Amino acid sequence: MNENLHAPWRIQYILGPKAPTSGVSVFTTIAQSSEDEANYVLARGRSCYAVLNSFPYNGGHILIVPYREVPDFSGLMDDELLELMQLLRRCQLALTKVMRPEGFNIGVNLGKVAGAGIVEHLHIHLVPRWNGDTNFMPVLGSTTVLPEALQELAAKLRQSLMTDSQ
Repeated sequence: MNENLHAPWRIQYILGPKAPTSGVSVFTTIAQSSEDEANYVLARGRSCYAVLNSFPYNGGHILIVPYREVPDFSGLMDDELLELMQLLRRCQLALTKVMRPEGFNIGVNLGKVAGAGIVEHLHIHLVPRWNGDTNFMPVLGSTTVLPEALQELAAKLRQSLMTDSQ
């Protein structure tokens, strides 16, 4: 039996213009941009920000990113490191409230051999998980099925993060 999987929001990425590579990491570009909604930025602090991953491993996959482009934790000052962890905690609480996951994967890939896709700019992955969320799509089809459009999820998470910070 042949089934169709529809993801109409993906056409914007497929047909949309691609930014030329400038030698600056995508995280630095997002950090310097004022287009938070278009970039799925969820929250900003003094030294770091949280953004929904545009190419997530799972729905709700958030990246916590320092503004400064450093390859690993040794490049951060103590206050930057503290704020990075505090924002990670806030985002985990927001995901818990909005998506009710049963668990989380929280991780950092340092260096190409460790799986870092953007080696030059440290970032922490926060991935909500549910029992049974790994199925044939990501395993055999190398495809992730997202249950909610990124724009809608970003709006819900922004609201939760604003409410919790007040």
